[in-house]
Amino acid sequence: MVDQEYDEMMVRYLADMQEESRKRLAEAADLIAKFTALAASKGVILGAESFEYIQTTGIVAKAPGIARALLGPIRAERDGLLPFNEIGSRFPPSPHREGCFAGPDFILMAHPCYRRGMHPINNWAPRFIDLFWRFDGPSVEKYIALDEDRVQIDIDGLGYFEADTWYGAPFDEDIRNIKPGIVKLRPPMDLESRHVSLLFADTYCLDIKWSELDGIKTFQALEMKMENIRVEVGGQHYFPSRYLHAEFDLAANCFRHFDGAIQLFTEEEYFQRRDSDFNMTMKNPTHIKARSSKVFKINGPLKVEEWVDFCCHFYTANPLTFEYFSGGYPKQVTEILERIRDGLK
Repeated sequence: MVDQEYDEMMVRYLADMQEESRKRLAEAADLIAKFTALAASKGVILGAESFEYIQTTGIVAKAPGIARALLGPIRAERDGLLPFNEIGSRFPPSPHREGCFAGPDFILMAHPCYRRGMHPINNWAPRFIDLFWRFDGPSVEKYIALDEDRVQIDIDGLGYFEADTWYGAPFDEDIRNIKPGIVKLRPPMDLESRHVSLLFADTYCLDIKWSELDGIKTFQALEMKMENIRVEVGGQHYFPSRYLHAEFDLAANCFRHFDGAIQLFTEEEYFQRRDSDFNMTMKNPTHIKARSSKVFKINGPLKVEEWVDFCCHFYTANPLTFEYFSGGYPKQVTEILERIRDGLK
């Protein structure tokens, strides 16, 4: 398909989507009016521009802080995360929709960082949210970040399902035997950027660090994307990276804490950090400190296999995670790489 044909196709597609949105919003006029009154009773003033229809989600109301205003008073952690079970006691987690807390008049949603490409209009990336929603156990405390500025109001909508598969990596190494140190993983250097985008989800690198102190082995991982992946926050563009941190209790032989965050780098910080490693802050007097927001936390016993699954799905579609835990890429990625290289001969 030539560029002009593609551009024309995209124009038609966007026009169709806009028409579908206008139609859905018109059909939901009574629902929107009812919800507007409900929001006003909670101090949130909405206008016609506050509502949009998104194919992957449904009809959404948008306003700064709307989710917390409708949720009501709740104890937040120092890192800003909210207790999963306390939210669930008011708005039960939806059994049919991962990432959602369903109330009688609206649905609270998990933070948009869990969506494909970390973009709010996309569906959930497989399968971290599904795993997190289902995970439970004795002495386990879960905390989650919400989509603070959006709620879904068509609570009877069926949602939008995208079939996709991403597997956790096999891993049988004893955490106690992992030596402190740093690992940096990169996609193969002979790949073109379009192949990195296709096969490695636009990943530039995956940095991993293990350290140990007072009977606790600490894991850190940072996934940095290619420079074309940016997000806008407060009118400024940032380069988003996904960060994981975990603490393994050597005596108990299990993880006792696990959390994840989104780190936002300015352009200067991004290009300084991506070819460095976790020791950069100790070596570099500028001490790069990205803007960071926690997006989940688990306190309590966590088995190694559960932790590996969470890691693989937090870094969804990134074969570098699979490579770290298993020693190689998933079979389907290896096969595609072979075909690409055969075509270059």
